[in-house]
Amino acid sequence: MSIISNGHVWKYSSFIENKNFSFNKEEILKNISIQEIDDAYLTISKWEKYRTTPLLLLNKLSKELNLNKIFYKDESKRFDLKSFKALGGAYAVEKITKGNKNITISTATAGNHGRSVAWGAKRLGLKCKIFISEYVSEARGKAMEDLGAEVVKVKGNYEKSLIECIKQSTKNNWQIVQDVAWKDYMEVPKLTMAGYSVMMKEIVDKIENEEITHIFLQAGVGGMAGAMVAGIARYLKYIPKIIIIEPDSAACVMESIKTGKIEKINITRESLMGGMSCGEPSLVPWEILKKSVHYCISLPDEDIARTMKLLGNGNLSDKKIIAGENSAPGVISLIACCNDENIKNKINLGANSNVLLIGCEGDTDEEMYQKLLKE
Repeated sequence: MSIISNGHVWKYSSFIENKNFSFNKEEILKNISIQEIDDAYLTISKWEKYRTTPLLLLNKLSKELNLNKIFYKDESKRFDLKSFKALGGAYAVEKITKGNKNITISTATAGNHGRSVAWGAKRLGLKCKIFISEYVSEARGKAMEDLGAEVVKVKGNYEKSLIECIKQSTKNNWQIVQDVAWKDYMEVPKLTMAGYSVMMKEIVDKIENEEITHIFLQAGVGGMAGAMVAGIARYLKYIPKIIIIEPDSAACVMESIKTGKIEKINITRESLMGGMSCGEPSLVPWEILKKSVHYCISLPDEDIARTMKLLGNGNLSDKKIIAGENSAPGVISLIACCNDENIKNKINLGANSNVLLIGCEGDTDEEMYQKLLKE
């Protein structure tokens, strides 16, 4: 019996083509330079316990979808933090503090970024204040406290926690290490994204002569997606099809791509894909993404738990993969695209396709992970 069908329909909510597509390496690398990307790799690769995370093959899934290969970058093995975010926040902390031990670091987070910042502060013996919204789980808050951070819970959503972080940091002269850029706050988000681009270096080193034809990238404010596109511009001599994935309740990049300018959307329902539930693209990644993305797809939450279970049971590959809720969208969107003949033909998915998916986190919230697996 088929692994992925069983009479089940894999849904997507919206799919659009970027009418302004124009991949220009020079323009992309004006936002994050080759030197910034290279510096990040040289620095992070010297950290204690640094290991390249696995690039797995979802061979059972590729066979079923009749694709050549599906590569899955497994960030559940990133340091002890189980998320790609470990590369960004901690790197920005190191670069921005420059050995000064008297700085207090602050950030707002939905979980994984804050954990990276707390870990980076702990590595360097710095004080750390982290602001989280009321929707962030106790387990995620405790993980940051366990790394020595003081965690402040704020009533309201992520945006409210960021406003409170900026307010208190300004008042107390704390150094904000945020993965979101705004006017006059660009340097730290750039450093964070340069950290994320290490993933692309590792991927290119692993695939050797294989050519990636399609890459599916999750977007919240767009930081990881923008960093990976910058990595493509830096490390690849060709341009794969670039597809952005978002929750349908928070598809701010898609809405912005439609109009060609940053759009802010009102989130009325929090997605299970919590790290992707963002209402507005960040400035730095937007400058990269607005023309370099081929397509955008948005998804409902309903297949998240199912996908986590398929990965965890070894149904999609020879290995059992611990994938958090933000890792599932790549698999879901790929299956949904393959099941829709119009989209499949439009984006040219077929027997020669080598698809790259980003398993951006493991069970960073173990309680939530177990709960979703039982669904």
